[in-house]
Amino acid sequence: MPAGFPSLDFHEFHRRDLPERLARGHGALAAPAAEPLGSLAFRLGDGGSYTYVPEGDGIRIDAGEERATTVVELEQRFWEGLVHDLESAPGLLYGGHAKGLRGDMMDFVRWEPALRAMYRGRPVYDPAAVDLTGRDGAPLELGRSFALDDDLEAMADFLRVTGFVRVHAVFSSDEVEAMLEDAEILRAAAVEDDQKSWWARHESGRSVVCRVLGAGRRERLGALQSDPRMERLMKLPDGDLVLRAKSPTEGVSVLWKQPGIVEGLGDLPWHRDCGMGGHAVMCPTVVMSIHLGPASPESGDLRFLPGSWRCSVGFAEGDDPHAAHGVSCGALPGDVTLHYGDAVHGAPPPTGRTGPFRTTLLLGLGRPEAAHHRGEAHYNDALFQGDNKIPSMREMARRSGEAEA
Repeated sequence: MPAGFPSLDFHEFHRRDLPERLARGHGALAAPAAEPLGSLAFRLGDGGSYTYVPEGDGIRIDAGEERATTVVELEQRFWEGLVHDLESAPGLLYGGHAKGLRGDMMDFVRWEPALRAMYRGRPVYDPAAVDLTGRDGAPLELGRSFALDDDLEAMADFLRVTGFVRVHAVFSSDEVEAMLEDAEILRAAAVEDDQKSWWARHESGRSVVCRVLGAGRRERLGALQSDPRMERLMKLPDGDLVLRAKSPTEGVSVLWKQPGIVEGLGDLPWHRDCGMGGHAVMCPTVVMSIHLGPASPESGDLRFLPGSWRCSVGFAEGDDPHAAHGVSCGALPGDVTLHYGDAVHGAPPPTGRTGPFRTTLLLGLGRPEAAHHRGEAHYNDALFQGDNKIPSMREMARRSGEAEA
């Protein structure tokens, strides 16, 4: 474990520490999220195991795994990381560190909000209970946008409460067109398996690029990191956050929404940006999005769950009709949005077929000292499974069970 994160005794934790946390209220926080999922057991490599059983308004801890609905085997270090909020259920699946011994491993993913509540006391998101009151004591207008020269504290307060903020008309139409030209040059130069781009499979069977990393190698895009307008907006998040890029060429990426994607991450389910792990050492983080195309249901929306950045939200597919609807960022070309990495957001498929579709430039802010707790390059590297087509969560859950079989 990195400094500040003590090693844990698996048996002592489940016999004493976790029951104490549950009794302090963590169990009541976790129970509503866990109850529909059945029981979950963790087994370590030495064969020791414990089962979490939803029971009324709390969670019961049973030794063993005989009656568990879902059984997950982890190494000691990965289980400790889960308790410390250094690891995540999706990150362990994509990294091949979680083995499904029984049940549907998607239930392990769905258990994550309850686990974070049990271990850390982090609330589970309840849209009916979340406080969206601004500094003046009035409810915020969630569809509001700001101008670049508006009061910084008003914008910061909106971001602080909701987890996102939109600033309109930051860039002119001429600037947008120039950035689109650079984006298209990058798209044309992208090559599958170059580890600098994300690819997806279209319904026609062809591979299409949906994201290019290191877009700052185009001089005009690299200069965005020192643009005075962006520097002004970098003052909005709480904390002393800085650009996360190690060099100007790495600091910008570009994504394209397009219809008809059937495999890969062209469309994103509801997620948090620390969803592959690292929350305890990386967050808060902030993503700044420069919109070069409209963000709408027809063009490929970007949606947020207001107030979710201080909570945990259960996994849902991007096109799940029963998932939370959230709030559209409503961006137009030239607008900039900021969102905390913990603000749960999704990018569902475009409903339109003709375009224009959403094209977005992304810049990231984070803590100066933030680093991968295992010394690896980036938590999202686990998404790549031998090529640039990123498999779905359900596919990774299936593979984790097959590994045991």
